[in-house]
Amino acid sequence: MGQTARVSAVVWTAAVSLAAWLWLLLCQGFFWRTDVRLPSRREPGEWPSVCVVVPARDEAAVLPASLPSLLAQEYPGRAEIFLVDDGSTDGTGELARGLARRHGGLPLTVGSPGEPPTGWTGKLWAVRHGIGLARARDPEYLLLTDADIAHAPDSLRELVAAARSGGFDVVSQMARLRAESLWERLVVPAFVYFFAQLYPFRRIARRGARTAAAAGGCVLLRTAAAERARIPDAIRHAVIDDVALARAVKASGGHVWLGLADRVDSVRPYPRLRDLWRMVSRSAYAQLRHSPFVLAGTVLGLALVYLVPPLALLAGLALGDTAVVVLGGAAWLVMTGTYVPMLRYYRQPLWLAPLLPFTASLYLLMTVDSAVQHYRGRGAAWKGRTYTRPDAVADEG
Repeated sequence: MGQTARVSAVVWTAAVSLAAWLWLLLCQGFFWRTDVRLPSRREPGEWPSVCVVVPARDEAAVLPASLPSLLAQEYPGRAEIFLVDDGSTDGTGELARGLARRHGGLPLTVGSPGEPPTGWTGKLWAVRHGIGLARARDPEYLLLTDADIAHAPDSLRELVAAARSGGFDVVSQMARLRAESLWERLVVPAFVYFFAQLYPFRRIARRGARTAAAAGGCVLLRTAAAERARIPDAIRHAVIDDVALARAVKASGGHVWLGLADRVDSVRPYPRLRDLWRMVSRSAYAQLRHSPFVLAGTVLGLALVYLVPPLALLAGLALGDTAVVVLGGAAWLVMTGTYVPMLRYYRQPLWLAPLLPFTASLYLLMTVDSAVQHYRGRGAAWKGRTYTRPDAVADEG
């Protein structure tokens, strides 16, 4: 009787996991597809003015690979760059000025906001300072981009054309992260895959849909929409500022679009597992709103969806139970199939697809570690600053 009960429990667990994967495949906004790129667009008759705001804290290592791409933007209208040196200790501001002198191109202004006051995350305080500097130019659009993001020469032009053509208040592209080291290949494509699963891109662009998100590395924001949504003041506590920005704009009646980038790339390396672990765990628990109940549900959900399929397959083989083998194998197959498009987008070998359960287990541990760090008083962090506010919302960027 006990043996039969154990087999029955394994069968039902595997069946629930397969049902979850069929639902994700068909009912979660086709999150696994990677064809959501910049929407159809036409060039405006008159190009609007744009100010580019770049918050930068200790970014001397990546600026030589990213800032020249902004300076070299081939934009037909008026455009200017405001780099905010947020208390750097590595000469970020001077390096930026030197790159501008060497490369020429768009005008560059380097500002410094001072330490953020109580209630502000450092990155958003830097963004606020940059927007304040840009306001004197009265731009129609703001491009908020991180210091590690390299843009193709026509990036700004294409973003503005897409925003104008589609009537979008936010057009955001998820920059292609670096995936060269072994750990980057294992973890980075899955990072974007999980993000798209949480925030299906197709739903974000749908008017009336509750789903809202942006990718902080590349956000074109209509200035009027920013003022209407009180950006960034309304989200000054946010650590996941890009998602908070999109939610605020959408809540104020704005139209938001998010998709994958073709020629917007992050140049920041994450060669070791420790680097990637820090990137995820620094804010994962804030994403769960610091709730132990949500954490427990997340851990159980990740285990059921990602870990049960391979374990059920192995258990079925060990028990000689064909039903468990079929259910576990089918769930693992569906999981693997949904991951293939993201691996192709990242130009990675497809043999990585069946390893998604292993990568998911790493993310599970990173999330738990994020909670442990929170209760040790370390909280979410950005560039050496730690935030422990219980109402903070985390940042993927």
